[in-house]
Amino acid sequence: MQRVRIRFSRGEELKFISHLDLMRLWQRALRRAGIAVAYSEGFNPHPRLSLAAPLALGVTSEAELLEMYLMKFISPHALMTALSRQLPRGISIQQVFNIPLSVPSLQSQVRQAEYIVTIATEESRADVEARINALLDKESLPWQHQRDTGPHKYDLRALIDDIWVIDWYRGWCRLGMRLRCDGSGAGRPEQVTAALGFSGYPDSIHRTRLVLGSG
Repeated sequence: MQRVRIRFSRGEELKFISHLDLMRLWQRALRRAGIAVAYSEGFNPHPRLSLAAPLALGVTSEAELLEMYLMKFISPHALMTALSRQLPRGISIQQVFNIPLSVPSLQSQVRQAEYIVTIATEESRADVEARINALLDKESLPWQHQRDTGPHKYDLRALIDDIWVIDWYRGWCRLGMRLRCDGSGAGRPEQVTAALGFSGYPDSIHRTRLVLGSG
């Protein structure tokens, strides 16, 4: 049994596919590449593939992490070469490396996610920075998100670790965000921009990093 972790990017071409469709895409690529994936045990076995933290629709990324268990050993370089030939435009493998079987699950290790968010604004850079500082000074920020099952109420401030201005030009700005992303909750960049007082939805949201900790 071999455990492998893949870091990959997800571009504009595939930013609107669902998490389920993305996993099917990886399964098809593995089959075409002739890579034998291990299956779970039980009544309904399924391929042992898992993403660290699924992306929301419309979000691009350069920092996605996928883990898989393989039946037969293959070198990281050979796996990267074989899979890259089968993946569509919009998915690009950045790195492949082996992971000890004893390491905790990938999902349990995720602590934070970092983003670059581009959004339109008529405010000055100083005004935007003042809004950021005012939000970060808050001890709590009651928030409500509508789900299919009804409203979900929580403290948005607890999900925000840091926000900063990367670039500002007349009419738009780019913000950096470091948001919590673990079993107790995950910050969403579009909710942070709304909390900052931006009236429109971000022009783009791009994940740049996933921060892992001990399991």
